[in-house]
Amino acid sequence: MTDVITLGWRERLALPSLGVPALKAKLDTGARSSSLHVEWLEVDERADGTWLRFQVRVTRKGALSEPCEARATGRRSVTDSGGHTTTRWFILTEIELAGHRFMAEVNLTDRRHMLFPLLLGRTALLGRFAVDPSLSYSQTPRRAVRESL
Repeated sequence: MTDVITLGWRERLALPSLGVPALKAKLDTGARSSSLHVEWLEVDERADGTWLRFQVRVTRKGALSEPCEARATGRRSVTDSGGHTTTRWFILTEIELAGHRFMAEVNLTDRRHMLFPLLLGRTALLGRFAVDPSLSYSQTPRRAVRESL
């Protein structure tokens, strides 16, 4: 992708493969990985790998998504901004943002005390988007979505 889109420090996006049509996200170039708040998490070991069932809080006032299911890509240690390390499950999910759809790895965690249910880290942003911290909700939802890698 040669055209890099400039986004604000917070944007609205969708997680189509999880059935989440709209979610507020903080774009954080200081964070390597992306983190999604889940209300609960169940692990299911199957013949084709580890699957995770969980539910996403889509608004601060409490609206919940339908239960989601995704195949785990792994479990790794993540160090938060306070220097605390925890082990988290990761999934690969589709993200729709600024008229583009792309796959990104996201870890599932408890972010109930954070303002945004999703933190979109630099690995998901790299090569696709630039972040201007003076902007906020700079993208309007679009009907036409371009596929990008």
